[in-house]
Amino acid sequence: MYLTTALALLGIAFGVAGTSTGSHSACVSFSPSSLGDATFSGATHYAANTRVNISNAYSSIDVSNLPGFCRVELVITTNATAGSTALTEVWLPDEWNGRVLTVGNGGLAGGVTVTELGHVAIPQGFAGISTNTGHDGNTDDGDWAGPHNDNAIVDWGWRALHLSVLAGREVVEQYYRAPAKKSYYLGCSTGRQGLKEVQDFPEDFDGVVVGSPANWQTHLQAWSVHMNLNTEPSTSPHFMTEDMWSNVIAPEVMRQCDELDGLKDGIINDPRICSFRPETLTCRPGQNASTCLTKDQIGALHRIYADYYEADQTYVFGGYYPGGETEYYHGLVGKQHFAIATNYFGFMVLNDTNFTIHDYNATVLEVADEIDPGQANAINPNLTAFAGPPHNGKLIQYVGWADQLISPGNSVHYYETVHEFTLANTTMDIDDYYRLFLVPGMNHCHGGFAANAFGSVEQASNDNPPLSFDPQHNILAAIVRWVEQGVAPDSIIAANYKDNNFTNGVGFTRPLCRYPSTIRYRGGDPHNAGSFYCA
Repeated sequence: MYLTTALALLGIAFGVAGTSTGSHSACVSFSPSSLGDATFSGATHYAANTRVNISNAYSSIDVSNLPGFCRVELVITTNATAGSTALTEVWLPDEWNGRVLTVGNGGLAGGVTVTELGHVAIPQGFAGISTNTGHDGNTDDGDWAGPHNDNAIVDWGWRALHLSVLAGREVVEQYYRAPAKKSYYLGCSTGRQGLKEVQDFPEDFDGVVVGSPANWQTHLQAWSVHMNLNTEPSTSPHFMTEDMWSNVIAPEVMRQCDELDGLKDGIINDPRICSFRPETLTCRPGQNASTCLTKDQIGALHRIYADYYEADQTYVFGGYYPGGETEYYHGLVGKQHFAIATNYFGFMVLNDTNFTIHDYNATVLEVADEIDPGQANAINPNLTAFAGPPHNGKLIQYVGWADQLISPGNSVHYYETVHEFTLANTTMDIDDYYRLFLVPGMNHCHGGFAANAFGSVEQASNDNPPLSFDPQHNILAAIVRWVEQGVAPDSIIAANYKDNNFTNGVGFTRPLCRYPSTIRYRGGDPHNAGSFYCA
């Protein structure tokens, strides 16, 4: 297994020589006190290489190759008056690297992210923290939110995570009898949580890594419905089948744009330079309609690839970018309505459980913006409390250019709002605290035909571990080195495994470039990251 090799690298990547230790006896006798809003539920020790089989409504893990650790379970009182609680777990490795890592959730989910505690935190020696955000449910489930369960929505929006971080760090200190030297966050999609913490609770984390964050909830969900409406219903003349996306549209996108970056490899390094013309697929007289596009379908594609503005020219969200067509049908332009968006508007905004995408209009977006359910939006561009002295926090963000669920334009948009604020209101340099990496060809958080393995969540747990735990290949080690040694990452070497499974061997490696730089091919072996540079 990849963990065996990876663990051997920990001394280099995370300074394991200075670790503190736990044990079976320390775990089973552990009884923390004075945890504020938290109550201790119990502790279970898992010896090294014994079976860890844990599941909940959102996340699960079943492996037998982890280092030894102590699983501590807590109940957090999030609102004493309302009697609301959240479940939180703190996983404490027997060989601790002195740091805490909080891992995020996804979508509307309610469940401790045990998958990533086991695949990311524990193997690398971090004490790991995760919460169920105050409810139980899967990624798409929204009925827990109401109607009118505003308290639970606030827990999901920010409160459960923040209180879990405070309680979790206290548990860590009591267990190891020493405080954590640094606190980190790692999450994708609901990496929104990391940005919310940076903006509202800047002392919680020293370093934050967020992938494709759903940080503009009100506009993201409006855009999701807008994208659904561009192709729905499936009986409409503008609908395009999965076969058309994969076998008609995708090949034509690659024919027009693949070689613009100097290499024909099935990846568009910077899709912003691709002016895809779907008109080239127009049906000719007598042509099989499954092999070409009608005028209605061409019009739909133009809307799908465009930024979404309302009639009054209010910017709502970015669009899809050329290069992810084989997955877009399974995102927001297929036959199924996007459940997260309909549940968001039905249970959180309008308290109308009969809401469908066909009830959406600009007024619904205005209501959502006014309410901001759970204060879940994390769009404040002022990060000076986090990034400025004395805290000096660091933020790394990444997103796949072929993201099928959250437009990569959202990450660029937020970065640029922070950049603008920083220039207009401070003497700080954004490069000193915030770096954005765009991943050509990668889908939402992972997957796609891309160099998509670089150490973040949902990667190792989907058979795509980083090539190494060192900072050049592992984004978590990169944020640690930036925070603790002052070495900022200009690029990260990511791997593509054949058929997206490490057991098949490495397909190719590529550098991920710090925005606004992009990947350029210098010549040589296209399977080797050394044949590319950032410019």
